[in-house]
Amino acid sequence: MKTICSDLKWEQDTLDALVSEMAPSAWEFLTPGGEWTVKDQICHLAYFDHTARLSATDAQAFNAHVTELVGKADNMEKISWLTLAKGRAMRANELIDWWRSERQQLVAALSGLDPKQRLPWYGPPMSARSFATARLMETWAHGQDVYDVLKKGRPASPGLKHIVHLGVTTFGWSFSNRGLEIPETPVRLELTSPSGDIWRWGDEATEASIIGPAEQFCLVVTQRRHIDDTSLVTTGEIARQWMLVAQAFAGPPTTGPAAGERLVETN
Repeated sequence: MKTICSDLKWEQDTLDALVSEMAPSAWEFLTPGGEWTVKDQICHLAYFDHTARLSATDAQAFNAHVTELVGKADNMEKISWLTLAKGRAMRANELIDWWRSERQQLVAALSGLDPKQRLPWYGPPMSARSFATARLMETWAHGQDVYDVLKKGRPASPGLKHIVHLGVTTFGWSFSNRGLEIPETPVRLELTSPSGDIWRWGDEATEASIIGPAEQFCLVVTQRRHIDDTSLVTTGEIARQWMLVAQAFAGPPTTGPAAGERLVETN
């Protein structure tokens, strides 16, 4: 837990440094997708770091929150609006302060937990380790939206391997969430880390494979890039199909960007 929480903190602090240095006008820039601003991205992270902190420290309070939220909204659009409302009402500096307070309490709470301890969430309960991994993935993915709209290159995250692992473990979910049959064919991964190390998952004997940069795999499974806009090489129909439906996050099935939609030239 110490390692993953350290990586989560690094991801949060790095994104904080980026948005804290932005011009005031940049908070209203529309991020990819055209519906959320940069401010909304931070509102989203702050809100769910808040509710994650509740889950990690007071399960009863978290469950009461879920009941209240569901009582106020009967569809995902309304729920999304409610989760953004508090942060939208704040000035940028107030939002950053709120986010810092919530995430710092969250990391402190998670760091002291048994990795196998079950924590309540909006779907099934999760182990503390998976819970921390999900917060890391969310921070990294929504951070990418901010980096993209600002056309900034981002430093390599020390937590990428955790995100890759989450992408691998959500293989079956990505298909079943769309009502598709889960393929029986295993897929082998051979991904290059930012340091040049090779990370491997799966049986080397299987023909279906994905080879390429680990960061690009993370961009695809978090639906921040289309597979055709990366240098990932897929072998076998199942490997490519996975990359077209991959969804490393919970919720209803969503569609990532089309090919060419998120080609970003960084400054």
